[in-house]
Amino acid sequence: MSFDNIRQRYEAAGQGHLLHFLPQLSESERASLRSQLEELDIERVNRIYGKAISSETEATENTGKEAIEPLPEHAADSVIGDQAKEREWRAVGLQAVARGEVGVLLMAGGQGTRLGSSAPKGCYDIGLPSHKSLFQIQAERIARLQIIAAQENGKNLGSVIIPWYVMTSGPTRPSTEAFFKKNSFFGLDPKNVIFFEQGTLPCLTMEGKVILEAPSKVAVAPDGNGGLYAALRRPLSPDDKSHTVLTDLAARNIRFIHSYCVDNCLVKIADPVFLGYCISKQADCAAKVVPKAYPTESVGVVVRRGDKFSVVEYSEISQEQAERRDPKTGELAFRAANIVNHFYTTEFLNEVESFEEEFAFHIARKKIPHVDMSSGELVKPSKPNGMKLEMFVFDVFPFTKRFAVLEVARNEEFSPLKNAPGTGSDDPETSRRDLLAQQRRFLENAGAKVADGVEIEVSPLVSYAGEGLESVKGKTFTRSGLVESVEELDALV
Repeated sequence: MSFDNIRQRYEAAGQGHLLHFLPQLSESERASLRSQLEELDIERVNRIYGKAISSETEATENTGKEAIEPLPEHAADSVIGDQAKEREWRAVGLQAVARGEVGVLLMAGGQGTRLGSSAPKGCYDIGLPSHKSLFQIQAERIARLQIIAAQENGKNLGSVIIPWYVMTSGPTRPSTEAFFKKNSFFGLDPKNVIFFEQGTLPCLTMEGKVILEAPSKVAVAPDGNGGLYAALRRPLSPDDKSHTVLTDLAARNIRFIHSYCVDNCLVKIADPVFLGYCISKQADCAAKVVPKAYPTESVGVVVRRGDKFSVVEYSEISQEQAERRDPKTGELAFRAANIVNHFYTTEFLNEVESFEEEFAFHIARKKIPHVDMSSGELVKPSKPNGMKLEMFVFDVFPFTKRFAVLEVARNEEFSPLKNAPGTGSDDPETSRRDLLAQQRRFLENAGAKVADGVEIEVSPLVSYAGEGLESVKGKTFTRSGLVESVEELDALV
């Protein structure tokens, strides 16, 4: 496309300023700018901006007024204190894993900037005795679950595969792939670890004008974790346009998907209990939640609006709604805290494209470096000057036909890593504490005693969720340490 045609198109869209510096650019810079502008669907960007603004205005006006209801009993259940249900669902889930019908989608695009690290967040070491990264902990849980599913369903060891689809951002992909290669994929077969990228959208001024990061470069940002759905349709490689995550799922006959966020050290990857619950309910999409800790906790909650399900952010709920109690149980009525832990059928993931245009993007106002249009100098603003537009992964909830919610214990399944060391909340120290406390419970529930002050790190290769530790019954552990096999526990008695 010629620059004349590009200029005509962009001026018609009210974005002609993107060619302001064209006369000053070198040939290579012109080529780079042309490539960006040809690829960008500027009319879609304008539509997204318009819808995002109107949706935000509507949401602000309706804060606390909108008719939302707690989850109906038929759509929600809990495993807290119900071991019989847990065993039943676990068996169903393990059978699906053993049949090769389960895949895992990991949202791992974030960088560890807030943690003081320039590496992807999944590379972060929370300070365990083993110094394992989040990626390694999760990879070893997959490896262990493959063994459990094979053993409990009469399959040969090594025959059960759970493919792992790792979504990075553009900037984190090279370092993520390099980290996996350097660590030999943590013992997993590289053929079953598939990397793909979430998309981007241009950064905009408050008036909806696309921002230039440099005279020949449009400022872009990741399109949020809700970009997952479109990313599933993009080619995995520029050399093979026909191979996407969705086609890979089809080729492997994967029917059920578990999706989660990288920063939760307690996440049960491909949790057979959650899978079994969703399969039994014939859900096409589902959310795993934890009970809200207190009324004003800063978490979104899963609710029902009319006959549809959605997530209401803590800023969108009134104090009266937040404090409302269930008259039967006395628990918070709106307590289903969203932890970005979801189930999908592959059939549903293939349908998302048909209603994706109906999503309203969310606005994040940020300080966005940009080029001054008169001087061409780089400006680093001291206050928010523009917006990034994001989709959230839960934006699909209102479009599901058979939605379900499973409540699980927070101390067993949710310890997010969000904040810098020493913050005291959702930081590396709380992640480390929560994981080691869980592993202490594994040993105690198996009949062992662990002396005060003793910290034992039980590798996920030894136990996925407390199973396989029968031999510790009656033993008292008096020494701290790391165990990579059940036999190593004897050295800590």
